[in-house]
Amino acid sequence: MEQQNVTLEDLAAQPLDGIGDNAKTEDFRMKNKVYEIIKCGNIALKDFPKYERATLAHEIRQSMYTILRLVITLENKHYKKTTLGELDTEVDVLRHFIRLAADPDMYPGKKPCLPFRKYENWAKLVNQLGGQIGNYEKFVNGVSNKGKKSGQ
Repeated sequence: MEQQNVTLEDLAAQPLDGIGDNAKTEDFRMKNKVYEIIKCGNIALKDFPKYERATLAHEIRQSMYTILRLVITLENKHYKKTTLGELDTEVDVLRHFIRLAADPDMYPGKKPCLPFRKYENWAKLVNQLGGQIGNYEKFVNGVSNKGKKSGQ
């Protein structure tokens, strides 16, 4: 039996067999990105000051887990537009929470909850996820508009 060399790019270009026609490889890229965000975030959240661990850190953690839940829901739904909108909104909420945690003016006289370097890395991951969501929205909107005539 001959072995074939298959690259990750080849796998990413193929539809996912056994998952269904509506699940695409892009769904799984988003889920992996969310995992990265959660891993990075949990490391940063454990270093939050005590007075913010139960409030802002909790809100950020909940937002990250909500995003993960929405991405998993997105994989399994046939009609994706509503879930994509909810996911995009929740990513924006997370983006603002992270920005708030890094704001040096939030608590005058104290250092920010999130050091700038951690903020920079974490925000970059969140922005990458936002880009994936935007591209996926374009794909979904393009597929749903294919069969329609102009003016309908």
